[in-house]
This record gives sequence, structure tokens and C-alpha cells, in this order.
Amino acid sequence: MRTNHKNIYYFIGIGGVGMSALASLCLEEGHQVYGYDKTPSEITNKLIQNGIEIRFDSSISALQHFLLSNKVEVIYSAAIPESHPQLAFYKKQGNRVTKRAKFLASICNGKKTLAIAGTHGKTTTTSILTHIFDKSNQSFTSLMGGFFNNTSSNLFKNGSEVFIVEADEYDRSFLHLHPTLACITSLDPDHLDIYKTKTAFINAFIQFSEQVDQDLIVAYGLPISGYTYGIEVEADYRAYNIKISEKGYHFDLTTPNGKFKNIYLNLIGTHNLSNSVGAIAVADQFGLNIEKVVPTLKNFPGVYRRMNVYKWDDKIIIDDYAHHPVEIESVFNTIKSFYPKQKNCVVFQPHLFSRTRDLLKDFITVLSKFDEVILMDIYPAREKPIKGINGKSLLDGISHKRKRYIQKNEIQKIFKTSEANIFALLGAGDIGFEIQQLKSKFINI
Repeated sequence: MRTNHKNIYYFIGIGGVGMSALASLCLEEGHQVYGYDKTPSEITNKLIQNGIEIRFDSSISALQHFLLSNKVEVIYSAAIPESHPQLAFYKKQGNRVTKRAKFLASICNGKKTLAIAGTHGKTTTTSILTHIFDKSNQSFTSLMGGFFNNTSSNLFKNGSEVFIVEADEYDRSFLHLHPTLACITSLDPDHLDIYKTKTAFINAFIQFSEQVDQDLIVAYGLPISGYTYGIEVEADYRAYNIKISEKGYHFDLTTPNGKFKNIYLNLIGTHNLSNSVGAIAVADQFGLNIEKVVPTLKNFPGVYRRMNVYKWDDKIIIDDYAHHPVEIESVFNTIKSFYPKQKNCVVFQPHLFSRTRDLLKDFITVLSKFDEVILMDIYPAREKPIKGINGKSLLDGISHKRKRYIQKNEIQKIFKTSEANIFALLGAGDIGFEIQQLKSKFINI
């Protein structure tokens, strides 16, 4: 970002969670910010409220005259095709056009950068680290891939000495970053439409790890060298003596420099406990005082659509962004730990035709573990349909008597007709919008 003068930025795909944080940062820096997205959403509504003009028409005629200037700087999401009319226009005209990942890297260039990578856990780990830095009164800017509960922005700006960012593996975006410190949370293959093979996927993470300037923190068991972290394993940062409470965990922690007793995390899910240990490890290697860091976990506000727990009448509702089989497994394991004797039901909206195709057997295996399975059709996002791959074909593969296919506006009916007491509402698509519509009937617990 060029900050010596004020720019006009046009974000194509501004409603994406990573794009929206960058757009908010540009606005915060005093630049003029405009954008396009395919459809309105919670994110675009918030950006509009903050003063960003957004168009939902991809035609050139939708652009105001001054946005046709070759001085407009264009940022576009990796999900935007080259055939997009506005993107094609700006490229042909010779405007400065930059992909989101390169723009993010340019912002971090020359700054102390803490990057969180991994198939799962990036957003929660980044958010916990952001919370730690905030409560430790650090000068930093965080660009989160999610939102703290009850907040309207995924940009947290409290100075610019340090940047905390998510290192997204989609489209090999994270290979543009050269962070000061980094954490890799997991290496379960995904985005095989991009990488083609599991080996290529893992090799990209190895390349990313080699671009880290100082220390690398990795989840225990990953085939990459660095400080390790985990739960009840022989890692450099290890959580142990774990006790479940109603809304989280009490645990002890061992680090390379000492032991810390009776820490409390007010977030359920052992995967989230692992994420918190990873965030602590990054903070420790950065140089924060761990004795002051660990008490902040008890006040962590949680992340929107990451293991959010509600009550609807006498039913427990768990809302989570899980869209990969390993993430769904983590939600299932959490339910069995916290509600072991109650019947459960999963309501899942698959995300991407390619992911459903590539991981079909894994999806069938993990979804079949729930007492009842409710599926919706696949949320396509950036993709076109793949013949034979849809929500019903996934449902047909599940050897389960208690299974159904529904439209997304039928979720509330499931609460009324199912015999289950615990419901997991899962998916990274517009199921989140449907859940948001229902939340006025939910009670936070």
C-alpha cells in the first residue's frame, strides 16, 4: 500500500473475509475505497455502513466515471475469474491490478509479521493471538479471517509495528509472504483443484516454512521442523492435566522456559485448546511475558461461527464453519466430550464441488458418525457444477437410516421434528446467513 499519498482502491470480491479486512485497512489509512461483489452479505453490509460504496453489478456501466480512470488501483480476490468484465477492463486499460495475496504481502513488507498457516485453525489461532496482543497492550495490526463474537470488523488496528495475518494456502497465496514468525496448525490436504496431489500440497507448506525469517512453530507430528506444540504429547509447548468445564477447559502448560498451572480457556473443543497453545507459543517466541499472556485466555470473546454454542428451547445448537472432514470430526468429538449421552444431529452444507468430489469418502465416513444427518446442496462459491457431484449424491453414500436432504430455509423445521438434543450446523457457505436469521430465537450460553 502506498501511503505517501491518498489512493483510490477498487476491490473486486470485496465481500470475501480476507478482502474485507484489507479494504477496511485502506479506509482506515484514509484512502478512497470502493468495491464489487456478486451478492450482498453481512460483510458487505458492514462495509457499506462504514462508508465503502459497493456495487453488485459486474458490468463496466456500473462503474462511476471516476472509477474508469487508469489511476484507480485494483485489488482482486483469487476467486475472481480473469473473465470478470471489470477485472478484464482494468487489466486491458493498464491500471495497477494486484491479487489479494500480493497486496497483503506488500503491506507486510518491512514489518514484523506473525503469520498463521494450516488447513484448519488459522482463524481461531489468529484471533486468539490478536486477543493476546490486545490485552498485552502491544502496537500491532491484525487482519483476521473471521470476526470476534459481537464485533463488526475483522480488522484490529492498534499501531503498525507488528502485523498479524492469516497465511492462506488457497491458490498458493501464502507463498507471497516472508513472515518474521509463523505457525503451521495442520497439513490435511485440501484445495486439490489447485494442488492436484497431496504431495504438492505438503510441499507448498514446506516452501512456506523456508520463507520464515526467524522462528517457526508447528503442531506436533507435522513433517516440518520447528518449535512444536500440542496436547498431552512431548512437544515444546504442551497442554496437560486437562479438565473439562461447562464452557471450556482448565489445563497446565509446559513451555521451553517454564510451567504454568491452572490456565482457563473459555472455548470448547480440544482443537481450539490446541489453537490456544499455538497462539501462546507464537507470543512467547515473539517475546511477550507468558505469565501475563495466559490469564487473557479466560476472557477470549470467541470467534463468529467457530464453535458458537446456543440454546433453542431445550435444544443445544452448535454453529461452526467446519467444511472439511477433519474439521467436522473435531466438532463431532467435541459434542461427544461435552454431551456424551444426548442424541446429536448434523446439518451440513457442503462447500465446493471439487472438495466434495476429492474428499467424498472422508465426508461420508465422518458424517455417518452422527446420530442423524441432514444435508443441503453444495454451496458452489467460485465453482461451476461437476456432473454427478451434489448434496443428494453425498447423502446417497451415507449408510444411515436417519438422513434427509433439505433446503437451506428449512433448518428451523429440523429443530422441531428431530429427536436429537444437540445440533451441529456446519458449513462455510450461505448457511451462515440462514443461521444469522435464526439467532434472534437463540440464547447464548
